[in-house]
Amino acid sequence: MGEKLYGLLGRKLGHSWSVPIHKALGCADYRLIELEPEQLREFLRRENIGGLNVTIPYKQDVMQFCDVIDPAAEAIGSVNTLVRRDGRLYGYNTDIDGFLYMLRRAKISLAGRKAVILGSGGASLTAQAAARLEGAREIAVLSHSDLDNCEFINHRDAEALVNTTPVGMWPDLDGLSMNLRNLPSITDVVDVIYNPGRTSLLLQAEEMDGEPRHHRHFRWTGGLPMLVQQAKRAEELFFGRSIPDEEAEKLIAQLWRDQTNLVLIGMPGSGKTTVGRELARLSGKSFVDVDEEIARAAGKPIPEIFVQEGEEAFRMLEKRILKEVCAQSGRVISTGGGVVLHMENWKTMRRTGWVYRLERRLEDLATEGRPLSKSGNLAKMEQIRGPLYRAAADAAVQNDISPEETAAKIWRDFCENSGH
Repeated sequence: MGEKLYGLLGRKLGHSWSVPIHKALGCADYRLIELEPEQLREFLRRENIGGLNVTIPYKQDVMQFCDVIDPAAEAIGSVNTLVRRDGRLYGYNTDIDGFLYMLRRAKISLAGRKAVILGSGGASLTAQAAARLEGAREIAVLSHSDLDNCEFINHRDAEALVNTTPVGMWPDLDGLSMNLRNLPSITDVVDVIYNPGRTSLLLQAEEMDGEPRHHRHFRWTGGLPMLVQQAKRAEELFFGRSIPDEEAEKLIAQLWRDQTNLVLIGMPGSGKTTVGRELARLSGKSFVDVDEEIARAAGKPIPEIFVQEGEEAFRMLEKRILKEVCAQSGRVISTGGGVVLHMENWKTMRRTGWVYRLERRLEDLATEGRPLSKSGNLAKMEQIRGPLYRAAADAAVQNDISPEETAAKIWRDFCENSGH
């Protein structure tokens, strides 16, 4: 395998998880290959190419260099997998395998339904082909300009939405490809983005799910299952061997555990830092205390920030530091007690993380060094913040045992729900 070249071909690949995925599937020499468009022709002439995956923006460009294109890829109009055999370059589309697997896994069916697909690139072509195979009643493809021109108004009867654009992808996490309130019949939401794990679009589906005023329930999925399954199929083409779907499922769960942040929220003094450090030790993730990062950035302790600049200045700094901290993956993050006061912070934490609420009786909360806690209004504070903690969190843990036991409880729950 060492004499052959295997890797992911694209233009900018800093966000990619493909190397650990393919190495886990058995391709130890897999690498990232960043090229400019004018370099494609010469590179694809190389005789030592074993197998390549192809991503943005080259899924259509590489087709002109293929000696043989698989009929399914030809029909889709996009190639994401290249294999050299006997001196000839073969082109395939394994994205379609991954896309259909992602739908089945999320129990989403497009049969007999109208689907709106956002985007017009290679991933959009794959989604369109999948919708046809699924027997969609109607397929509407919208570009960025269509959205700007309110073209979506003509598709308010759509029942499924598929985002194939990079809007909301790392590092520009704030983007929202479509406001679901503009498509009132949508119940299924698919986002092919896998980093972050929950895009702004998916968070909106979660937020609206089951709310009485919307009168609808959502099924949704991010792109991680598609990414892993298409890689599995590509590996099968690279090396002519079969890999069971169970291996893909194990890898999905492992990537979710490795890449997702564990974020701790709760009342001041509820033990977030102490439990967080233990959770980092247990999980092997790095630990970040947001309050410590705020003090470092300000060059002064938090009590001084409150006295000299006021709470609102502190909250603005907190919001900025939280975004910086949560933009990285695979961390345990301890937050300040008031982080939930700004709803924007909820999305910041949930896009890249799984949020746990630590609960502790008021009389057991530590107050030393906490300006708002020492004011003697903990009960009032809990009355205001309690509903916000509950709304922002994915799960809750009672912190009335040792930090080690609480951390173990969180880690066990997280592992049991990895990838779901």
